[in-house]
Amino acid sequence: IEDFFKCFQISCQGATSITTFADFLCSKIDPGLRLAIYDKTALVIAERMRSEIRDFNGSRANLEVCILKYLAQEENFEKFKLYIHSPADFLESYIQTHVKTYCLDQNSRLVMFLNETLTQYYEEIQKAVFTSTTVVKDRIGSNKIISLWLDEFCRELGGVLRLPRSDLVGIEHLEITDIEFLNNAMTEALSPLRDRLKEEFAHADLSSFEKQPHTILLEHFPGCKEQCPFCWAVCTNTIPNHDGDHQLVFHRPQVLGRYRWYKTDNLVIDICSSSVASDCRFRIGEDKWIPYKKYRDAGHPFCTWNILPDTSMQKYWKWFVSHFRAQLEELYNGKFHGRGEIPASWHTITKQEALDELR
Repeated sequence: IEDFFKCFQISCQGATSITTFADFLCSKIDPGLRLAIYDKTALVIAERMRSEIRDFNGSRANLEVCILKYLAQEENFEKFKLYIHSPADFLESYIQTHVKTYCLDQNSRLVMFLNETLTQYYEEIQKAVFTSTTVVKDRIGSNKIISLWLDEFCRELGGVLRLPRSDLVGIEHLEITDIEFLNNAMTEALSPLRDRLKEEFAHADLSSFEKQPHTILLEHFPGCKEQCPFCWAVCTNTIPNHDGDHQLVFHRPQVLGRYRWYKTDNLVIDICSSSVASDCRFRIGEDKWIPYKKYRDAGHPFCTWNILPDTSMQKYWKWFVSHFRAQLEELYNGKFHGRGEIPASWHTITKQEALDELR
């Protein structure tokens, strides 16, 4: 109803109708332009961070190393807990935190990126106005001159922002013959629109985005989210829903999968890949025991993993277990004694030695 009234008003204004027409058209451009700017800026932020920040300019494996280094430097057990128990949530939180730091620093990169994108789109719209005017100015005399101008204008902007031609049918029959004046009127009407958006962007934050920059950045690191049933490490295959077995380069102490030695409070420090080379067994349900060497016989999810015999363990997890011994004992309601005694050699591993091995 409001649009109908505005169109009727324009048709009754005579010479001033061109100015009102331009204002009305800019009001229709506004929402699509705002959305396009935020969408494009989100992509720009993700691309810039991919190229400028080491954590994000490599593979998922590289990102994983950066995360482990970050966790060790922070020495915050609560963050380790989230990383171990909810790796997908931790990864999203990790990227989101980096995006906030990058965009909302003292230099206010977010405002800069939004204004840069606004300038690009503003120039595209001005170009569309000029092109449309050039195309139809030789058709002066046609009773469809405005309809033709609008056809060309929407076509030019089609790949730039959303401006449905159907939203403009109410003004396509206006009798406007001074097409050059229309060109100038559009240029003048666009300036306040640009200024309003610049004022809005000066106070923008990341909640303004329909699709968050961190979500776009997260999509650059796809991969399997399945966790080893013994140690809860995430499958290293970079293809979601991949064919074949899940696998890992390095397994972790099984205490991280909540394993204890049967009928004891001894936490398990062995890694899955050494267990499958041993004569040990693990329990399924109340009374079913499976040799680690035949772990696939335990059914799903064990049968979907390829765990190769390997007794080597990263220094990182030896340092972690030793460093956070008390917190792990409290979390998993057990003790690192008996069969779960932490070797003396683990206590001598420094954080720097653990980090150096990750390189």
